[in-house]
Amino acid sequence: MQTSIYLARLMGPIGIAIGAGMLVNSRVYRRMAEEFLESYALIYFSGLIAGTAGLAVVLAHNVWSADWRVVVTLLGWAAFVGGIVRIVLPQFTRTIGNAMFERPLVFKIGGAITLALGLWLGYEGYFA
Repeated sequence: MQTSIYLARLMGPIGIAIGAGMLVNSRVYRRMAEEFLESYALIYFSGLIAGTAGLAVVLAHNVWSADWRVVVTLLGWAAFVGGIVRIVLPQFTRTIGNAMFERPLVFKIGGAITLALGLWLGYEGYFA
């Protein structure tokens, strides 16, 4: 349980900051994403970071319980798999990213989901 709380305390505030940023500055975040997708080097580098961070979470916290802790595990697996995809298939990342730009609400919805997850994990880590 201590690892779960530690990771929730780590992921929660970051999720809150990213989600709030996406909601408050969606135009800026969209521009950053466009610039990111123009660079295979950035896609690859972000894959190294996400893959490593995700694998660290999975190795420390591969908990499949019927409570909030499974969300930490799922986020770790998602980061690991997403990182591997960016390393192995950076062109796929660019294609998916560009397809997302065709949907005008993608940053608002993504920001709301990220903010909600951050608030929930922050609550579980700091207050529950």
